[in-house]
Amino acid sequence: MGLCHGKPLPNPNTSEAEEANWEEKEKKKETGEPPQMQIQVPNAENSNVKDEEIGKKSPFFPFYSPSPAHHFFSKKSPSNHSSNSTPRRFFKKPFPPPSPAKHIRAVLARRHGSVKPNEAAIPEGSEAEAVTGLDKSFGFSKNFGNKYEIGEEVGRGHFGYTCKAKFKKGELKGQQVAVKVIPKAKMTTTIAIEDVRREVKILRALTGHNNLVQFYDAYEDHDNVYIVMELCEGGELLDRILSCGGKYSEDDARVVMIQILNVVAFCHLQGVVHRDLKPENFLFMLKDENSQMKAIDFGLSDFVKPGLFCLAVILLLGKWCHFELLVSKIANCFPDERLNDIVGSAYYVAPEVLHRSYSTEADVWSIGVIAYILLCGSRPFWARTESGIFRAVLKADPSFDEVPWPSLSAEAKDFVKRLLNKDPRKRMSAAQALSHPWIRNYNDVKVPLDILIFRLMKAYMRSSSLRKAALRALSKTLTADELFYLKEQFALLEPNKNECISLENIRMALMKNATDAMKESRVPDFLASLGPLQYRKMDFEEFCAAALSVLQLEGSDRWEQHARSAYEIFEKDGNRAIVIEELASELGLGPSVPVHVVLHDWIRHTDGKLSFLGFVKLLHGISSRTFAKA
Repeated sequence: MGLCHGKPLPNPNTSEAEEANWEEKEKKKETGEPPQMQIQVPNAENSNVKDEEIGKKSPFFPFYSPSPAHHFFSKKSPSNHSSNSTPRRFFKKPFPPPSPAKHIRAVLARRHGSVKPNEAAIPEGSEAEAVTGLDKSFGFSKNFGNKYEIGEEVGRGHFGYTCKAKFKKGELKGQQVAVKVIPKAKMTTTIAIEDVRREVKILRALTGHNNLVQFYDAYEDHDNVYIVMELCEGGELLDRILSCGGKYSEDDARVVMIQILNVVAFCHLQGVVHRDLKPENFLFMLKDENSQMKAIDFGLSDFVKPGLFCLAVILLLGKWCHFELLVSKIANCFPDERLNDIVGSAYYVAPEVLHRSYSTEADVWSIGVIAYILLCGSRPFWARTESGIFRAVLKADPSFDEVPWPSLSAEAKDFVKRLLNKDPRKRMSAAQALSHPWIRNYNDVKVPLDILIFRLMKAYMRSSSLRKAALRALSKTLTADELFYLKEQFALLEPNKNECISLENIRMALMKNATDAMKESRVPDFLASLGPLQYRKMDFEEFCAAALSVLQLEGSDRWEQHARSAYEIFEKDGNRAIVIEELASELGLGPSVPVHVVLHDWIRHTDGKLSFLGFVKLLHGISSRTFAKA
């Protein structure tokens, strides 16, 4: 049951036929072929509602308000443009660069084996295998019928259906469960088979969180795979939104967002990206208004690992020695893994997913879309086709001027804006969102350990001494609101009586918060990347410098003030005369880089000290690879 196929109320200044004709022309121009049927996004169902039935109400969302994408695609002239809506954008060309929608259709079709022989694109890797040669044996238990009595069907998706069932015997006899039944006949590609295998692996690994559906076991027979989970009878979050007229009060929205952010922060710490967060994938345990909510459907989820995963695992097998330091230095040279599969539901997909390079931040974007819908009752990005939705996600900005946004708090608007930042590096993490003033002042919310601080600390540990001094200066300009998150994270690392942390503190914090399955993979990875802390300690002041995100600060309204104040502190405490060769050595630039050309404007000619421009560039962590791209 998806959100991808509803239609909006008609634009009063543009006829429906005129607008449809315009988009039809754009689609032909882009793809070079006649418009096709809309893609079947995973876990989404096509709407069969006729155009004339949608003028007043959609069967999925009857709560549309004008969205920025509507203006983005409409033919309204600037003179008719409302002062209360997002300004229309103008381009030299209609939509540069070309929309990725055609490619996305091909990828999704190949992934699930729905391409006709004469339409198939060039196969990628194992996708070229013949369906008849697929191994559909998973190694799961085969005695499902002996343990469970299957009951009525309660839901149906594109690749399977869900039924009620109950235990036949044992201590749990009579207890009801939910069983996701996936027919093997629908597994027509190796990727589809691997999706099922990975879903079970992730459900086994993610255990112990209150807002995560409990997994019991997986079974198989000749025809089906059976995934047994706890039964949630309170209905979908989508149904709750519809039942209250399409939007929540700020207090009610906060309750929902806290539960979503908590479970997503937990998944990210374990190295799991959900990749299909939407209201349909959150169920309430009971029909009670205050019932607990559970995240479900990890069929599109995947693991994301820190760089150089294999070498880090070697450390688990040996003792801590000088070899560990060597491996940690090598590991620091490798970036964290990025995912490139284009999956998810169109309205909730993040911009970086369409660019085929993303990580945990893509889930946070989806949470931002859910938050926008909860608070105002409309989607932040809308178009008639998936192609149009993708263009809106990439180009349009959500509107915060239309009703009811003017009546909502400034904190609520800032919260959603920081989740819907198109640059994933400037977007809040799930744990940071729980530290936001709109959330943290509500009902003593506890902030969980954040995966982001380990990534930032890894970058800090491999930085030059000059950059570390610049980051320490920047950390001294942080406000109380900005320090709140860092104080919470530092406390979770349980510093010693001298208020310092070491590698052992980080190891203990990770072991305490990781699941059993993740202790064997994630913990060694992070410890390897933070190896230098084995030989020294870090106080809170240095932790702030190591764990702050320069790019997130740059995305805030106070960035100019932060940068200027930090430079003044740096001028007093850390700035000194620097020759270009010394600066190049500090930055680790090789002989192939023309240092006198690229670093010329970094240094003041009057006294040889770092200029403000050079200071800001230094904060961002310049490397030889950056210069090579320039």
